[in-house]
Amino acid sequence: MKKNTTFLKEQLHLHFNNVFEKRLINEIARNGTYATYDKNDLLIDIGLEMTHIPLIINGLVKISREDNHENEILLYFLEEGDTCAISFINCIHRNKSMFRATAEEDIECIMFPVHKIEEWMVKYKTWRVFIIDSYHNRLEEMLSVIKELAFFKLESRLYKYLSNQAKIRHSEDLLITHQDIANDFNTSRVVISRILKRLEHDGKIKLERGKIHISIP
Repeated sequence: MKKNTTFLKEQLHLHFNNVFEKRLINEIARNGTYATYDKNDLLIDIGLEMTHIPLIINGLVKISREDNHENEILLYFLEEGDTCAISFINCIHRNKSMFRATAEEDIECIMFPVHKIEEWMVKYKTWRVFIIDSYHNRLEEMLSVIKELAFFKLESRLYKYLSNQAKIRHSEDLLITHQDIANDFNTSRVVISRILKRLEHDGKIKLERGKIHISIP
């Protein structure tokens, strides 16, 4: 991590100029730290005390939880301009993290201290709106996951998962393995491979070595 107020201001103006007021951008720059993470690095892990929260300026972050058997369950993804608003509740109550944040790609972000969350909620309207909107979006995504788990067949869930992956990665060619998908769905690679073959037979995807092609709807 490194701290350079001028550099942070430039990044914040580039990615959040239409989101945050100037005074807030200046304050985040003074209190924040620029950080990079390689693919598969952990930004936040379950059970650890949360001291900083990321504002994503480049890359993709997977947010997940564990069930009672320590199997990982995918909740949602964070993209450029996002933050993990759901974790703010943990921070406000000084609880340890209930989530795991993993870099799906190389990440650039600005880490800001958790003790600033409440202070900025009082001082800055743009921060309040940003947090409320972020929380609402993340809650909708988690409710969608719950709905899919309860009502949709695995084949439908998998096709929607691949479609969403293509959209957030801005590419119809997904460099993802069957085991990666199995991990996100908390099932076996054999099951995922069988369903992918069925989707390919139906003309919805095309399987290649280490890659899945899907047309973005």
